[in-house]
Amino acid sequence: MITSISPIDGRYQSKVKDLEEYFSEYALIKYRVLIEVRYFIALLDANLPELNSFPDDKVDQLLQIADQFSVEDAERIKEIERTTNHDVKAVEYFIKEAFDQLGLEKYKEFIHFGLTSQDINNTAIPLSLKQATQHLYLPRLEELIERITFFAEAWADQSMLARTHGQPASPTSVGKELRVFAERLSNQMTQLKSVPHEAKFGGATGNFNAHYVAYPQRDWTSFANNFVSQQLGLKRQQTTTQIEHYDSMASLFHGMARINTILIDFARDIWTYISMDYFKQKVIANEVGSSAMPHKVNPIDFENAEGNLGLANALFNHLSAKLPISRLQRDLTDSTVTRNIGVPVAHTMIAFASLMKGLSKIELNAMKIDSDLEDNWMVLAEAIQTVLRKEGYPNPYETLKALTRGQQKIGKEEIHLFIDELEVSEELKSYLKTFTPSNYTGKVF
Repeated sequence: MITSISPIDGRYQSKVKDLEEYFSEYALIKYRVLIEVRYFIALLDANLPELNSFPDDKVDQLLQIADQFSVEDAERIKEIERTTNHDVKAVEYFIKEAFDQLGLEKYKEFIHFGLTSQDINNTAIPLSLKQATQHLYLPRLEELIERITFFAEAWADQSMLARTHGQPASPTSVGKELRVFAERLSNQMTQLKSVPHEAKFGGATGNFNAHYVAYPQRDWTSFANNFVSQQLGLKRQQTTTQIEHYDSMASLFHGMARINTILIDFARDIWTYISMDYFKQKVIANEVGSSAMPHKVNPIDFENAEGNLGLANALFNHLSAKLPISRLQRDLTDSTVTRNIGVPVAHTMIAFASLMKGLSKIELNAMKIDSDLEDNWMVLAEAIQTVLRKEGYPNPYETLKALTRGQQKIGKEEIHLFIDELEVSEELKSYLKTFTPSNYTGKVF
């Protein structure tokens, strides 16, 4: 909407609409309902005497409360919350209303049985984050890595002048420099996938106090472990306070932030190559690059990505630093913070889309790249002095330093004249003359 305060819900809403299923207020309520319903069904499977008479044909109808959850249902829960002033209690009352409608009144006090609200929040939020990561974040990241890898392979043979400290350095290839980023991102993605999605489920202060006072002979720890792992696909933290540690979630956000940092590095490098004219940008009809300078084709997609990645990292770093800290057994500072988990993910996804768009518009300018190589024969100083070292030539580094350091123009003619004056065999001179800035690129793959 044009009146939205956040660009996520305004300018960029179409780019991140899929995230609404995981991080919106509606999504949070839906996941809470899902947890409550599945917990009740798990209690049925636990064969509690008071639930043994529950009609089997009603189980599917219970599942439909979660599976067919609608925006209207969420609005009903928000209406209840205006009375309870407690969001999770409103979910409980909503499900109790459904039980009344299904003729299951006698069983409804086992909804939310023995639980505290964080047993619901600390399973609902990790579950939504896990599914958003698996269904949206990782596929988009993999798509981006594949695109970078495509260019790395397509331009593997295009020699390019490297620049260390911004100065001409030993030549490389365009493909290899892009492969650097593909490999870095792939490594970090592997680490990210290894981070467990953990949940807290253990009653008011993590000890199953209420469960054991009601059913002292039951093994509630095993029950909870099975429920969290088998029904929700999460890993249950064994020793907790009222809330989860958030340590694994912090690790996940740190991992996402590292990936974003790599992508900031990537966006800046591509931006720089564009400014050096190594990459051209395809002209899109009717687009305007500047309101004053008609000739301009600006690298806006890479700039947009950099800005969104930086904003995402500011929030990821805050989440990582704040969430693992809670006064004593629980304070409420995590509540408002976890509601914003979708914000940095959204800015990250916007950046992914911008990078993909930017990459779709770049073209290799081989003529400019080759021209820069031809203008920098001095980079062969490393090659020549290294071969001379091998041959036992006296002071080869110092000799090449005197020839090349700080010189404005050292071309093929000067290099070959230098080689001709060396007191080495003609065979070695011929070998040294085979070096060019375009073929002195080493080998990586």
